[in-house]
Amino acid sequence: MGAKNNVTEFVLLGLFQSWEMQRACFLVFSVFHLLTVLGNLLVIVTINASKTLHAPMYFFLSHLSCADMCYPSATTPKMIADTLVERKTISFEGCMTQLFSAHFFGGTEIFLLTAMAYDRYVAICQPLHYTTVMGRRRCGLLAGASWVAGFLHSILQTLLTVQLPFCGPNEIDNFFCDVHPLLKLACADTYVVGLIVVANSGMISLVSFIILIISYVVILLSLRSRSSEGRCKALSTCGSHIITVLLVLVPPMFMYIRPSTTLAADKLVILFNIVMPPLLNPLIYMLRNSEVKSAMRKIFRVKGSLEGEVKLQGIL
Repeated sequence: MGAKNNVTEFVLLGLFQSWEMQRACFLVFSVFHLLTVLGNLLVIVTINASKTLHAPMYFFLSHLSCADMCYPSATTPKMIADTLVERKTISFEGCMTQLFSAHFFGGTEIFLLTAMAYDRYVAICQPLHYTTVMGRRRCGLLAGASWVAGFLHSILQTLLTVQLPFCGPNEIDNFFCDVHPLLKLACADTYVVGLIVVANSGMISLVSFIILIISYVVILLSLRSRSSEGRCKALSTCGSHIITVLLVLVPPMFMYIRPSTTLAADKLVILFNIVMPPLLNPLIYMLRNSEVKSAMRKIFRVKGSLEGEVKLQGIL
């Protein structure tokens, strides 16, 4: 007779045990999360409101910003709230929902970066065919496929975990429900599930990383025949993408490419992956992209002038 699931809730041990560190985490991560949401929302609004940012790169960037806004929102608000309470609990259903959401948006982010790399490859290596290859329909299919792939990755991860029996203990040595700590708590043999997790999460991260690095190496090699101005512009764009790829893909490779074990550094690595890339991506793409900065200035300049006209009409 198989083991039954007696666990209705899990206890999260969080990042730190001391109240001083928890109060500091509340302040720091509240500010970080607010900046993440506002920064990515600003990118989405700018791209959709601008009359000039219609290139496929910006289409994918708006989808990436949406994923970056949702990814930390799956775990960070709960983590922030838990710093205010002594006993940090989450229901079984809430735990599975958190697991699904985190891997859905995190996986989608990786697939969107792959689509963006393909866009840059066509733009730089096949410029004469760019408008034909990267038409609106192709871009929509690539973006849609990224979200569907993220969903399939996440639903597999969640279905593998939710069917496991949990009969106690129920303490998760982490600040959110992730697959490795949950496999550690399952009262059943999780060897096969652990291998599938490596294949599902670890190999997706590794293969995507290899594909992205190879694509950018090919792009950089092709720049040798370009003019210095074209080379600088392409390097600026690709530099932003390469920084994002490293920030997004190195932590999950560390986390999921090994067998189902937990290490002391896991919490800090996954915390970095959840918090920092979504926070930094708007800065990376806005500060290094003159077109985005110009569009943003135009939008706010128009908004400011319209508000001034409204006030003037009110006075008259």
